[in-house]
Amino acid sequence: MNILLIRPKPDKETIGLQHVMVCEPLELEYLAANIDRTDANVEIIDMILEKKSLQYFIKRYQPDVVGISGYITHVNVIKDYARRIKDIRPDCKVVGGVHAEVQPQDFTDEHIDFIVDANGLSTFNAILDNLELMDVQGTYREGRQNVKDASFNYKFPDRQKVGKYRRKYYYMFHNPCALIKTSFGCPYSCSFCFCKEITEGKYFTRSVNSVIEELKQIPEQEIYIVDDDFLVSGDRILEFCQKLKENNLNKKFLVYGRADFISNNEHVIKVFRDHGLQAVIVGLESFKNEVLDKYNKRTSIRENEKAVRILKRYDIEVYGTLILDMDFSKEDFHNLYKWLKRMGLVFINLQPLTPLRGTEIYQMYKEDLIVDGEQFEKWDLAHLVLKPEKMSVRRYYFEMIKLYYKITMAPGNVARLIKKYGLKDVLKLSLGSSVVTIQYIKKLVRGN
Repeated sequence: MNILLIRPKPDKETIGLQHVMVCEPLELEYLAANIDRTDANVEIIDMILEKKSLQYFIKRYQPDVVGISGYITHVNVIKDYARRIKDIRPDCKVVGGVHAEVQPQDFTDEHIDFIVDANGLSTFNAILDNLELMDVQGTYREGRQNVKDASFNYKFPDRQKVGKYRRKYYYMFHNPCALIKTSFGCPYSCSFCFCKEITEGKYFTRSVNSVIEELKQIPEQEIYIVDDDFLVSGDRILEFCQKLKENNLNKKFLVYGRADFISNNEHVIKVFRDHGLQAVIVGLESFKNEVLDKYNKRTSIRENEKAVRILKRYDIEVYGTLILDMDFSKEDFHNLYKWLKRMGLVFINLQPLTPLRGTEIYQMYKEDLIVDGEQFEKWDLAHLVLKPEKMSVRRYYFEMIKLYYKITMAPGNVARLIKKYGLKDVLKLSLGSSVVTIQYIKKLVRGN
């Protein structure tokens, strides 16, 4: 049985971080490693990096089954892939997933045979064993509620399947970069968060010993721990650091973590820094307490500021993410600039408030949308999907671009980055950022 697993390339309309980062398709590597059939010939194709067409790979590998993994921005892309695959291989079975774990109905299409919305690895094996049934437990059927398994006992991802791409996987200045996942879900309940909906609010962790064993098999030194939140338990992090020391593992880590944990656990951050912590993606979200409360963030501006100071104290890079409300005025953009400058932040990700379907806040805003729900490629947390209250769409985009450049491209910040990372890497990142800027300028000109 020939099985082709595909990571799709985003639509050209999507304002994508792929211009400053391209990470390995970890979910497909897990899938490849955990296929039970002994007669399976499995290939992974990364269309973000490939120059050849989809049709080329379908004709070359003659797949019996194609699995395509994607997020909300890929929905229409995946449907188009499915149509093109069926044009060449009418009897080939096409499987879609990831975004489907929360919104499976979005993938309903005559060219997609199975929509996996629960327990992806075991469900995929069930599909392979029952290709003619068309109704496998764990796949979407209207009215059926599939129960998700709150455990993870699977083989490590098969990273050799993307061997030809590995040197091209990176995240910002972490290059080359490998991914590892040590927990699933999130114990918090931010109202805007889509990730917690994937596991239906459940949170569970892998054993530290299992994580260490997987790290031993990863050749890359730069490791991005892609947990929704790695900084949850201080005891678990300290155990992780101790095991790294015992096993003489010298890796450099990028993680996502909450500001309140960082502000309340400086000693843990220091120990983790001494064992490889290089950078933290921090969900700051806002510089206003009332906005943090509105999102049920359960943090404060004081904790945000203390967290940034702690990370900077230990020379840990801070990647700050912020949600921009639709009631932002020019004064708010200016005040946010002053706050970011005062905090000494360089890397920021500005996300216009995006009420994704399936999240708590969607019902609050669904009547105010200015982007159709079927225009999936625009739901990238970068497009404006809601109308600004105090300025035009064009002006809002302009203020975003201006803020990005006043912070990240400030001469002093650029000089620091060159000194820390070298001219070559800074130029590469600047080139990628310029592509994103051009995308925003097009939005500004068109006003949508």
